[in-house]
Amino acid sequence: MKHALAPVAALLIGVAILMTGSGLQGTLLPVRASLEHFSTISIGVMGAAYFSGFTLGCLRGGELIKSVGHVRVFLAMTALASASPLVHGLVLDPFAWSLLRFLTGFCFAVLFVVIESWLNERSSNEDRGLVFSTYVMITLTVLAGGQMMTLLYEPEGLELFIIASVLVSLGAVPVALSKSVTPEQPQDAQVDLRRLFSISPAGLVGCLATGIANGAFWSLAPVFTSALSDDTSLAAWFMSSTVVGGAAAQWPLGHLSDKFGRRKTLLAAASIAAVIALFTVVTYGELGFVGINLVGAAWGFFAFPMYAIAVAHANDYAEPEDYLVVSSGLLLVYGIGAVTGPFVASAVMTFTNPAGLYLLIGVVQVVLAAYVLHRIFRRPSVPADQHIAFSDALATAHTASQIYEEEFLHHADEDTPAER
Repeated sequence: MKHALAPVAALLIGVAILMTGSGLQGTLLPVRASLEHFSTISIGVMGAAYFSGFTLGCLRGGELIKSVGHVRVFLAMTALASASPLVHGLVLDPFAWSLLRFLTGFCFAVLFVVIESWLNERSSNEDRGLVFSTYVMITLTVLAGGQMMTLLYEPEGLELFIIASVLVSLGAVPVALSKSVTPEQPQDAQVDLRRLFSISPAGLVGCLATGIANGAFWSLAPVFTSALSDDTSLAAWFMSSTVVGGAAAQWPLGHLSDKFGRRKTLLAAASIAAVIALFTVVTYGELGFVGINLVGAAWGFFAFPMYAIAVAHANDYAEPEDYLVVSSGLLLVYGIGAVTGPFVASAVMTFTNPAGLYLLIGVVQVVLAAYVLHRIFRRPSVPADQHIAFSDALATAHTASQIYEEEFLHHADEDTPAER
C-alpha cells in the first residue's frame, strides 16, 4: 500500500486541502443564504448552478487543458476558485451567488480532471483501485472536516469565507511543486446515451436518480437543518454525519455488490435510503440533535455508494475498452440529475415545508428501487466471476471526467437488443 501511494502522496495532500475548503464553502453558503433570507428557490438555483458548472467543466474543461497544459490550467482554476468565496462574502446577492457557484463548479470539475489524470499516470493497473479508493475516502473525510470548520466563526462574518479561500489556494501548492510527469492527453470519445441505456438501463437510471437525490441534498440540506434549529452548528454536524456515513459505506456495500450482485445491492440500498428519507419527513421537528444526526449518517451510508454501484453494474455489461466511455456517459447523466434535483426540491420545500427535501429524495429512491426490481426480473445478472471489481469501478467512476470531448449521438450506429 505504501509503495502504491508514495508517488501520489503530494497530489492526495493537495486534494485534501482543496476539498476541505470546498466542504467549508458548501455548507457555509446555504447557511449564510438562509440568514440573509434568500428564498428557498434562490438557494436551489444556486445549487443547480454549481452542478451545471461542474458538468460543463467535465465536458469542456479539457479544451482548456489541450490549449495551455495541465499545470497552467490547474493554477488558473485554483485562482478563480479561491477568489469565489471572497466575492461571496462581499456581494450578498442571490443572482451574483448563482453566477459564482456556476464558476466554482466549473473550476472544481477542471481541477478534478487534472488531478485524476495525474493519479492515473502515477498508478499501475494493479494498484489503481487502491489509489482511487484512497482518493475517494480522503475526499469524503475532508469534506466532513471542512463542514465542521463552519463552527470556528459565526457565519454572518467574513472569516469563514476567507478561510475557505486560503484553503483552496494552499491546495494548489503540493500539485504545483509535484515532480510527477505531466499526464498525456486522453482519447476523445463520443457518448451515445441511447446505446448506454441499451447496455445498462438500471445503471443509467441509477445514476440519474442518485444525481437528483444527491444534488438536492448537497444544495439544500443546510436549509433543512436551519429550519430545525437556530443553532447554525446543527448544519455542520448534520452534513458531516451524513458524509461520514457515506464514507464508511463505500467498501462494505461495494463488497456486497461484488458478492451478491449490483442490482440486488442497489435495490436494497435504494429501498433502505427511501425508508430513512420518508422517516425523516414523518418525524420532522421531533428528533433531537443526536437523533437527526444518526438519521443523516444512516441515510448517507446507503445513499452515497449508489453511484459507484450503478457505474459498476453498467461496466459489468460493457467491454473493457468501453469502461471509461460508459462511465463518462453516466457522469453526464449524474450531472443532469444533480442540476435538476435542487430545482425540484426547492419547489417542493416552498410549497410544503423544509422536510419536502427528504420527501423528494424518498420518492426518487422509491422509484429507483421499483425500476431496479423490474430490471432484476427482466434480465439475468452477470455471473459474479465476470464482475468488474468494485475497486476498479471506483477508478472508472472518478476518471470518467478525463473523456474531454463529449458528443451526443441522436442515433446509434447499430441497434443493440432491447432486452439488454
